[in-house]
Formats: sequence, structure tokens, C-alpha cells
Amino acid sequence: MSVDRRSVCSGLAALAALGPSRLEAAGGFDAMVRHRGGTHDSLAAALAAAPPGDRPWRILLGRGKWEEKLAVRRPNLVLVGEDRRTSVLSASAAAGQAKPGGGSWGTYGSATLTVEAPGFVARNLTIENGFDYVANLRDRRVEGAQAVALALGDAADRSVIESVDLLGHQDTFYLRAGRAAVRDCLIAGSIDFIFGGAAALFERCEIRSRLRPGETLQGYVAAPSTPRAQPIGFVFDHCRLTREPGLPDGSVWLGRPWRAGGNPALLGAAAWLDCWMDAHVAPEGWTWMGYKGPGGYPMRLEPGDARFFEYRSRGPGGGRHAARRQLGDAQAARFRRVLGDWRP
Repeated sequence: MSVDRRSVCSGLAALAALGPSRLEAAGGFDAMVRHRGGTHDSLAAALAAAPPGDRPWRILLGRGKWEEKLAVRRPNLVLVGEDRRTSVLSASAAAGQAKPGGGSWGTYGSATLTVEAPGFVARNLTIENGFDYVANLRDRRVEGAQAVALALGDAADRSVIESVDLLGHQDTFYLRAGRAAVRDCLIAGSIDFIFGGAAALFERCEIRSRLRPGETLQGYVAAPSTPRAQPIGFVFDHCRLTREPGLPDGSVWLGRPWRAGGNPALLGAAAWLDCWMDAHVAPEGWTWMGYKGPGGYPMRLEPGDARFFEYRSRGPGGGRHAARRQLGDAQAARFRRVLGDWRP
């Protein structure tokens, strides 16, 4: 079944602008999750009610904090918040913590919301991982402390994330595979908080680095693990790189190349196009990342060996440091076509 995604998204934008009472009258949703007066009292129940098939299933998430840890496995699932700031989907799981039924969470398994189907749309809400990362810096009870808010899995493709706040610390947004259009979002974190192998276009997003109290190194924004055969990975277009109060100048790297599992078929790719950067961005921009090579020997992938680029960066953290490779006009235009023939 063919789905016109542009008409779906524009229609949802018009519906969300109506306000809660008129939304119901408009009849634009298949399910409404509310503490009172909805069709369901949990998002899990609304997801379970979706019938098989490919037609879009539209869910309105009402105001409130919905403490649920969920996976989307149905194609063309559309999730719209009643209010961006107060419609909050939240869980608190981190890699290394015990999970129900035995064992412990891994990075991917820690996600508050995991998408394992194509055609997913999220709009006008907040998704957070509430794991207390700052407290863990003090007591180190959890090793690693990867805690994902949103994960787009291997079966995800043509995902649209629009006007969403994604909040976490380490590994906030895991774009594992597929294509994603991310627009007008706030993405907040500290360590590798936008990472994975997807082809993704981030447009007009605020990328906010969070304070790690007492730490000299404050973090890394992106950690792409792009397949070597994939020409373009993450593209940040007209985004703003901001910081929490107290975060020092020059203490955050634009990113580092993640070679997941030491796989030589992965070679990180990312580009920052027409972005404004505050002074917390390190002058050199990019840095290396370690991995285990054949036989388990420690190795490192240098940023110069990966595919990292910039184009017309502005602000106190922008500029033309020798280590930050620049694109020309034609090259930047090609990077903006990262999504190929998909026009969300």
C-alpha cells in the first residue's frame, strides 16, 4: 500500500494546531491516550490496539508524564503529543542495569522508545531517558551508563521526527539504520548522544550539550558508525549547537568515528552545514575513537581517516581550523540529498 507521507505529516500538523477539544471533533486520531477521557489510559494499550496492515495508525499522546518503556513494531505508526513540553514519554534504564526476567540492559535495549518498523512519525512531544547520569558520575554504580531515549532499529526506515524534545545524557538518540528526517527538534546529551549508522538529515535542530560536573572532558556530539559503502551518514543543516550553563569553552568535540564491534566495514560520515556553534565546541572539531582490532588489540580510528566535513560554520565555536575539512558549494548541495529519492 502506498502512503503519501507529505500529506500525512502536513495533515497532522494542521490537526495538532487545533487544540485538544477540537482535535477530538476533527476525528484525526485512531486512539487518544489520556489519564481521563481518552480511548486508552496507556500508550502500550494504544499500540496494542493497532490493527495489522500498512495504513497509518494515529495516536494522540495527552498531557502528562507517561512512564512506559515501549517498542513500535507496526509500520506507519504516527505518534503526536498534545503538548510538546508536557506530553512526556519517559523511562529510566541504562546499559548494565538489571532488567526484568534476568540479565542486564545493553545500549540498544535501554531505549525508552524503540522503533522496529518503517514509516514511523513522532511529532510535538518529549521522549526522555531519565536515568540519573550525573549521580552515576559520583558513585559509578553503573558502568558505561548508556541510556537511550529514542532508538531507530534495523527495520526502521523513512522515520520522521519533528518538533520533538529528545532528552538524555550518554547515547540519547540511536539511529541504528535506515533513513530519518529530523526537523525542528531539541536533542540534549553529553557523550556520543547522536550515534549510529543511519542516513539522517537534521534540519533546524538545537543540539544541546549537557554539563558533566567535575569532568574536564565534557563530551562528544556525534558518533557515526556509517557503513563504508554508504556515501553519506549524518547531515546537520542549519542547526544550533548550544550548551548548558557552566559548560566550559572548548570542552566538547563535534564527534568521533565509532567503529562498532571493530568492524572495518564501518567508516563514520557526518557533515555540519550552515550551523551556528557556541564556544564549547573544541577548535579542532573532531577527535579519534578507540576500538579493538584483530586479536583484540587496541586500535584507534582517527578523524582524518573518517568522513567528517563542515560548510560555513558560524558562531564562537565555528571557524576554519586546519583539522576541520571544509566542503564547497556543490559538495554541500550533494550532502543535503542524503535521503536519496525519499522526499518526506
